[in-house]
Amino acid sequence: MDRDLTPLLTRIAEALERLAPPAGVAAAFDGGRLFRHDPQTGAFHAAPDYPLSLESLVGVDRQKARFLENLERFAGGLPYNHALLWGVRGTGKSSLAKAAFMAVAAKAPHLKLIEVDRDQVTALPALFDGLRGRPESFVVLCDDLSFEEGAAAAKALKSALEGGVSGPPANVMFVATSNRRHLMPRGHQEDRGLVAAHEDAEEEVSVSDRFGLWVGFPPMDQPTYLAAVAAYAQRFELSVADLDRRALQWAQLRGSRSGRVAWQFIRDLAGELGKPLPL
Repeated sequence: MDRDLTPLLTRIAEALERLAPPAGVAAAFDGGRLFRHDPQTGAFHAAPDYPLSLESLVGVDRQKARFLENLERFAGGLPYNHALLWGVRGTGKSSLAKAAFMAVAAKAPHLKLIEVDRDQVTALPALFDGLRGRPESFVVLCDDLSFEEGAAAAKALKSALEGGVSGPPANVMFVATSNRRHLMPRGHQEDRGLVAAHEDAEEEVSVSDRFGLWVGFPPMDQPTYLAAVAAYAQRFELSVADLDRRALQWAQLRGSRSGRVAWQFIRDLAGELGKPLPL
């Protein structure tokens, strides 16, 4: 009888092994400064250093100074705030966060940056708990954050930032970028009922209150846009006689002026002149 059951028990054991979650990967942060987090395996994948320097970001001097001051306090073990960089798309929110990190990390080797996808916000409490107590200090960056999935993601982020009974990790600073100040999705599901929709909205709006530092990025005017183009052109030695006119024509074709549009114009110009640029 026992012999007859052996093949069946073997198949059951093999099926259970296939269904079991993969073993967690031991975290190691000595292979770089920038990492991407995979919540499925717990792995941290090293990424290349961010190539743009902080000095190359033009037109955001006030935002640059405020964010950098807060980041330097965090790196130095002083009181700091989680930061929300919000404003018009393409104005340099993500670039500022990464470039400022690179500038501070050059003087603080214990500082690491972990980027998480906005669709993985619900995994943040577990991530923060895993980073708690480690010797490194972590900037956790979520780009283009909003709560399209509703209140569940908002609750997870609040839990991560508040840390429950143990409090938030002292070695983690959370930075989010968003096109919307209150992280609200563009549309709510009214079919859930007015009361439920209102409660979800309150939950989502309350998350922005957990960020002690709000840094706004207004639309870029024409002089600032041209200054950004000129700064990039000078930095990468791209010389043409009609730079301003061509930059304005490029912005007109794109229908907007922003740091991103300025950089895209510079990339096009560099390709035309046969000169390489950092990715």
